[in-house]
Parts: sequence; structure tokens; C-alpha cells
Amino acid sequence: MPSKRNRQPKTTDTNSTTAEGVLKLMYEQGKAQFGSAMKGFWLYTDDLCPACLKNSAGEVNFQGEKALSINGFMYRERGILIGYFLCEICTLFIHEHAQKHPYQETPLHTKIETNLKEAYQRHLSSLN
Repeated sequence: MPSKRNRQPKTTDTNSTTAEGVLKLMYEQGKAQFGSAMKGFWLYTDDLCPACLKNSAGEVNFQGEKALSINGFMYRERGILIGYFLCEICTLFIHEHAQKHPYQETPLHTKIETNLKEAYQRHLSSLN
């Protein structure tokens, strides 16, 4: 039986295509601002949320509407913009924290960054 960590996120093909389009726009904006520091982008497509590694990432109910929580993390050492989805619980936690403490990262952000770096390294290893 395949591992949950290798499945695609529970989004439609349209949502995935849209997410890649949004990520490309984010990359182009970063490239315009930071030039050669931006070397590429990659979309994290594991099923599990990169913050909690428990819940399924994808659609969330945000303020009564269905939404996708697409986010970007700049993996500076590699110059790669990593796009990712969060689960509903982690999305709401980060938004609530941001309301109370604008522009402050949470320990959850550190977990996200660590997990995304590890996932990207696994991705690179799978290419060899």
C-alpha cells in the first residue's frame, strides 16, 4: 500500500493547475525583486500538511467560504521558492496568531520550513 506521504493533495486538477499558476506568479515577482537569487520554484504535493504532518492539506473553510491556503517559502540556500498547501487547522492557527501578533512568526513556521526543506531534499534525491 503506498504511503500517504507520496499521494497528491486532495485538490482537483484545476486547483493544482491554479496553484502552480499562482506559484509561478509569485516566482516571477520574486525574480523581478531579487534577480539571480531566485533559481526556480517547486510545488510541495504531499497529501499531509507540512506544518502538522497529520492532516490532509488542501481545501479549507475560511470565513465561511471554501479556499485553498497556498503559501510560499523561499528556501534561500537553494534559491527555490516552495509552494505548499496547509490544512484547515494550521491555516486557522496561523491566521489567528497573525491577527494578535502581526508580522511575527510562530514555532509552526519553523516546523513548516524544516519539513519543506526535507521534502525538497527527498524530491531531489528521487530524481537521481
